[in-house]
Amino acid sequence: MGGWTIGIIGGSGLYDVEGIEGGEWVEVESPWGAPSDAVFRGRVGHAQVVFLPRHGRGHRISPSELNARANIDVLKRLGVTDVLSVSSVGSLVEDRPPGSFTLADQFIDRTKGRPSSFFGTGMVAHVSMADPVCPRLSGLAAAAARETGVQVDAGGTCLVMEGPQFSTRAESHLYRSWGCHIIGMTAMPEAKLCREAELPYALVGMVTDYDCWREEEEAVDVAQVIAQLSGNAEKARAMVLNLLRALPQEREPSPIDTCLDTALITAPHVRDPALLAKLDAVAGRVL
Repeated sequence: MGGWTIGIIGGSGLYDVEGIEGGEWVEVESPWGAPSDAVFRGRVGHAQVVFLPRHGRGHRISPSELNARANIDVLKRLGVTDVLSVSSVGSLVEDRPPGSFTLADQFIDRTKGRPSSFFGTGMVAHVSMADPVCPRLSGLAAAAARETGVQVDAGGTCLVMEGPQFSTRAESHLYRSWGCHIIGMTAMPEAKLCREAELPYALVGMVTDYDCWREEEEAVDVAQVIAQLSGNAEKARAMVLNLLRALPQEREPSPIDTCLDTALITAPHVRDPALLAKLDAVAGRVL
């Protein structure tokens, strides 16, 4: 057992949470390149917290250009034990309206060309993504969100598209036919990389719009998203504070903490030393 260090990936204003003690911005280098920004770390009660602005302060990085490997590597280097992703999403179902929060438990990855693994030639590993989120962390986040009075839907499939353009109407209807509940641009490869880094992961999707499947309404645009963001961000900050205050003092181990035990496949004598060096934080426990 040990303590909690919660890594929170989200919007630039998410770190502005009342009650953070000893808050400071920290620059951390990664062998995977530059992360989105410095991280803001501090403490709430007995929990450590590390905030990473996903798109950089001022929202300067496109979803397609995020260096997700560096972002997750940096969190791991700072001792993060669990990762909560907070992201704006569109709703693909009527009963999850703008202003509601969805705790996704499944993903369909429709991104293209984004590096989605820390492993590769010289050190191959295969982790299971059958159950891509941590039910413990998702449950804690759902309870914390409900305390704010927001509608919370526990469970659902998130379609992760490439972007940065929004969907066509045909795509939006296709994703609905697949049984998807929400749509966003950033949860992949975040969730995959967190699993490879043995970090339990949960996604809070803050609904800003109905995408473009409702034929009687205008399609989503940035102005619509921004209009909803302010209210969502206030509730997200309250959710984060509720979550940190509600964490038990001791963190019980998770099976995800040791998922690399059964994932490595490359024989030790042919492993690439250069790649192993880059994996020092992510997989150093087993290498």
